[in-house]
Amino acid sequence: MSYKSDIEIAREAQKKPIQEIGAKIGISSDDLLPYGHDKAKVSQSFINSVQSKEDGKLILVTAINPTPAGEGKTTTTVGLGDGLNRIGKNAMICIREASLGPNFGMKGGAAGGGYAQVVPMEEMNLHFTGDFHAITSAHSLLSAMIDNHIYWGNECDIDTRRVAWRRVVDMNDRALRTITASLGGVSNGFPREAGFDITVASEVMAILCLANDLKDLEKRLGDIIVAYRRDKTPVYCRDIKAEGAMTVLLKDAMQPNLVQTLENNPAFVHGGPFANIAHGCNSVIATKTALKVADYVVTEAGFGADLGAEKFMNIKCRKAGIAPSAVVLVATVRAMKMNGGVAKADLGAENVEAVNNGCANLGRHIENIKSFGVPVVVAINHFVTDTDAEVDAVKAYAATHGVEAVLSRHWELGSEGSAPLAEKVVEIVDAGQANFAPIYPDEMSLFDKIDTIAKRIYRADEVLADNKIRNQLKEWEDAGYGNLPVCMAKTQYSFSTDPSLRGAPTGHSVPVREVRLSAGAGFIVAVCGEIMTMPGLPRKPASETIRLNDDGQIEGLF
Repeated sequence: MSYKSDIEIAREAQKKPIQEIGAKIGISSDDLLPYGHDKAKVSQSFINSVQSKEDGKLILVTAINPTPAGEGKTTTTVGLGDGLNRIGKNAMICIREASLGPNFGMKGGAAGGGYAQVVPMEEMNLHFTGDFHAITSAHSLLSAMIDNHIYWGNECDIDTRRVAWRRVVDMNDRALRTITASLGGVSNGFPREAGFDITVASEVMAILCLANDLKDLEKRLGDIIVAYRRDKTPVYCRDIKAEGAMTVLLKDAMQPNLVQTLENNPAFVHGGPFANIAHGCNSVIATKTALKVADYVVTEAGFGADLGAEKFMNIKCRKAGIAPSAVVLVATVRAMKMNGGVAKADLGAENVEAVNNGCANLGRHIENIKSFGVPVVVAINHFVTDTDAEVDAVKAYAATHGVEAVLSRHWELGSEGSAPLAEKVVEIVDAGQANFAPIYPDEMSLFDKIDTIAKRIYRADEVLADNKIRNQLKEWEDAGYGNLPVCMAKTQYSFSTDPSLRGAPTGHSVPVREVRLSAGAGFIVAVCGEIMTMPGLPRKPASETIRLNDDGQIEGLF
C-alpha cells in the first residue's frame, strides 16, 4: 500500500488565516505581525500583557537515541498536541525551527510527518520568517567588528592568537571548520587561524532562546566573551560595542512565530539550537508565553533523552524557572529492533526477540527521566509494519520499569490516532505527581557537573580530561562562572561518545576534547569525543533531490 509523502499531505492542508489561529489562544489581530496569510510573529506587548496569568502544564516530548529507522519525536509532539485538543483540552505546541544545513543534508525536513505536521511545511523548512538569517547576521556583525577593532589599533589589546569568537553559516560545510582569515596583505588585516560553526551552534542562537525579552537579550549579548588579552583577561562583546547593533538585527527574530497544525491548532515555532552541540530546546519566550495562553503546552527537546531532555531539565528549566509535569518518551518498534541488532533492510520482518534485546536503550532513558522526579509515559510511534506481538513486547518491557506504553497512530490518523496517548498524558499530569529537580546543584564544581552527567546519564565509568581542560574549568570557577550548568556536545546516536555503540552500553569513558565558555548564554560547553560543531554533508545529501517541479512546487523536502 502506498502512502502520500509528508509534503504532499502538507500541500493539501486546509489552513485557516493566522488571525483565526491566534484568536483560539486570545491573541488579537492587532498583536500579530503577519508573514503572509499562514504565519505571524507575536508582539512583545501581547507577551507582556499575559504575564500575570497562571501557567498551564508543561509536557516534554523526548525520545530514545535516534536510529536510521526513525523515531518521530516531532511527529509525536504535533500528534499529541492535536490529540489533546481533540479530547477537549486547550493545548498548544512549542517546537524548534529547522536549520537549512540538515534539511539539505540528511533530514530533508523537520515539521512532523504524515497527518501530524505543522504547516506551512515548505516555508518552515526553508527561510520561514528569517530568524536564522538574523542570527547569522548578528553573529557575523560581531565577527566583523572584532577584526575591525584589531585592524584600527586594537584598543582592547586583544591577543590575536586568542580570539575565541568563531564565524557561523547555516549550512553543513566541513571545508569551513578551520580556515585562515585576513590573507592578502596589510589592507586586509592581521592573518590568523579561524573557523566556522553551523548557525544553530552559535552562542547568539543560545542567547536568543534563553533570553526573556530584548533588554535581557542585549545584556546577554554584551556578556559574550569574544577574545582574551595576553594576560588572559577576557574581552567582552560590550568592549567591542557590538551588542546594541546585534540587538537591532535580532529585534524581530526575538518574537515567537505562530503557525498551525494540519488540524488548525496553534503552534509556536521559535529558535533552534542543536541538541548534540547546543542545548536543543525552543525559545524560553515562546514556551513561557504558551504556558500563559494554554492549559497544556507540548514541547520537545532534540535527539535522545540523554541529550535533549537532560539539557532541557538542567539548563532550560533551571534558567527559565519552569518545570515539566510529565515526559513522553517516544520509541518505535523499528528502532527497538535496530538496537537489538537487526539491519535496516530487515526491519519489516517480525522479530520479537530483537525488540526485547533492543529495549535496554528504552529502559535506560526511562530510568534517567525518573531521576529528575518527573513521571514518564512511553509513546510507541506506530509504523504500518509493526505487529501486535512486537508492540506488546514494548508494552510489557515498559511495565517492568513501572511505566505505561501507549500505541499512538498519529502519523496515519492524526488526532484520532493520538487521542489514547493524550488521555493518558492528561491522567498523569492531573495526578500532580511531578517533583522536578535538576540532577546537580549550581554550586557543584564544573568538572563534577560534567562527571555527574557522564556517570548518571551516560553510565560512563569515567571522564577523560587532561590538565589543560581541568585547569581551564578551574580558572572559570575563579572568575565567577562556577555556578553555570554544563552543555554536553556529544554524538546523539549512543549513550557513549562512540556512535556505533547502540543499546545501553556500559564500561565506556567520556573523553572531553575541549571546553568553551558561553558567558552570555550562561553555560559551559564540553565538547566530547569526535563531535563536530560544523557538520558535513553525507555522500548523497538531500539537496540532490530537492527541486521545483513543473508547477513551481517544491519537491524533495520529504
